[in-house]
Amino acid sequence: MRGMRLLASWLLALFLIFMFLQATIHPLPDPPEGSVKLFDLPGENIIFQTMAVNTGMAWLEPTGRVIVAILELVACFFLLLPPTRRFGAVLSFFILAGALAAHLSPDILGREVPVSLAPGTSETDGGQLFALAISMLAVSMLLIFVHPGRRKNPFK
Repeated sequence: MRGMRLLASWLLALFLIFMFLQATIHPLPDPPEGSVKLFDLPGENIIFQTMAVNTGMAWLEPTGRVIVAILELVACFFLLLPPTRRFGAVLSFFILAGALAAHLSPDILGREVPVSLAPGTSETDGGQLFALAISMLAVSMLLIFVHPGRRKNPFK
């Protein structure tokens, strides 16, 4: 049973790590414009620029974006190491809970995110980013409970 939990823990953690890395530094070739947190120029990230415009909080782009990206990278580090994996899952839970809160508030971001910052463009992602945030939040919660604790010493 412990082996299955450990395998499930690794699979869930690797999924979260991959998703955070592709959104933060995008290791895959040819990333879409305005979707890489650490390498977009100020004002070009679609999500954080939309939030900055909708809320009037100009610090969200780029300062808020960089803070969230650093927190995501820290969560990746903790998720990678088995002794700190549960803490990394809790940290990713809080990051994703914030993302979900932003998506659920139409005054901040809304469920459908625009695909471009060009004026007059009304095309959205159809809620794909919202669905991804929900699934990653569910994986984080599952990882908190699935990850096996430290092995108890049978000789005590």
